[in-house]
Amino acid sequence: MLVRRTLSRAPAAFSGAGAGNARNMATLREIELRLKSVKNIEKITKTMKMIASSQLTKAQRAMNAGKEYGVANSEVFAHSSTTSAANTSRLFIVVSSDKGLCGGIHSSVTKATRRAFSGSEESPLLEAETKKPVEVDGDSPIFIVGDKSKSQLSRVLANNLRMTFNQIGRDIPTFADAAGVADLIIKSGVTYDSVVIVYNKFVSAVSYEPAVMEVRGESALKESDGFKAYEMEDDFTKDLAEFSLANAIYAALVEGHACEVSARRNAMDNASKNAGDMITALQMKYNRGRQASITNELVDIITGASAL
Repeated sequence: MLVRRTLSRAPAAFSGAGAGNARNMATLREIELRLKSVKNIEKITKTMKMIASSQLTKAQRAMNAGKEYGVANSEVFAHSSTTSAANTSRLFIVVSSDKGLCGGIHSSVTKATRRAFSGSEESPLLEAETKKPVEVDGDSPIFIVGDKSKSQLSRVLANNLRMTFNQIGRDIPTFADAAGVADLIIKSGVTYDSVVIVYNKFVSAVSYEPAVMEVRGESALKESDGFKAYEMEDDFTKDLAEFSLANAIYAALVEGHACEVSARRNAMDNASKNAGDMITALQMKYNRGRQASITNELVDIITGASAL
C-alpha cells in the first residue's frame, strides 16, 4: 500500500515540475534572443561611431575652409547700411539634412525658426544695435534644405513653405551644391530684401548651437551708402547679391554638416554605452534564471529519488 501511494504521487510531482521547467526555459530563451539582438545593435552602433569619427576630420577641414566664404560676406555687408526692420521683407533658409540617428541636430534649427517667427525673447534673429528680437512677417517664405526639418516645419508653418531641397549633404557639401540652391531660390520669383539662413553653429566636437546668418538682397545693396559712393555697372549689385547668397549657403552647409557628423558620433557613442549596460543587465538576469532552472532540476531529481 505504501508503494502504491508513493507511485501515485510521483507522476503529479513530476508533471508540475516539468511545467515549471518549461516556463523557465521559455523565459530563458526570450532573454537569450533579446541578448543576442542587443549585441547585434551594439555592433552596429560601434561601427557607425567609427565611421562618424573618421568623417569628422574631413568635415572639420571643409568647415574651416568654408567659413572663409562667410567671413568675406561679413566684410562686404559691414560697409552697407541696414534697412529698418519694419520695411524689410525676409526669406528664410533652414539648413538641415536627410539623415537621422544624430540626436536633436534637426530639431534645433526647427525650434530656432519657430522662435524667430513667434518673436519670442529667445529668437536667434536680433537687431544689431539694440539686441532685441526682430519682428518677422508671419507670411515670410521658407526654403528648407533637408527632409528632416521639412517634416517638422510642415506641421506648424506649412503655409510658409515655398521649396525644399534634398540629397544635399550626403557627402561633404560643395560650392556647386550651394550655387544650385541659390540659383533655384533666385529663379523662384520670391521677392525679398534679405535672406536669413538658420543653421547649426559648430562650437566644439561635443556641442553645437543654432545660429542665423543674414544676407542682404540686391535692393539693399543698391541703397547702401557704401556702394553709392562708387560708379558701378547695373548688373554689379545683382551679381554680387547672387554670389554672396551662394557663399553664405555654402558656409552654412559645411558647418551644419560638421555639426551633424559630430552629433551622430556622440549619439552612437551613447547608444553603444546604453547597449553595453543593457547587455550586462540581461546577462546577469540570464545567469540567475539559468542557476534557478538548474536548482529546480536538482530539487526535482532529489524529490523524485526520495519519493521512489
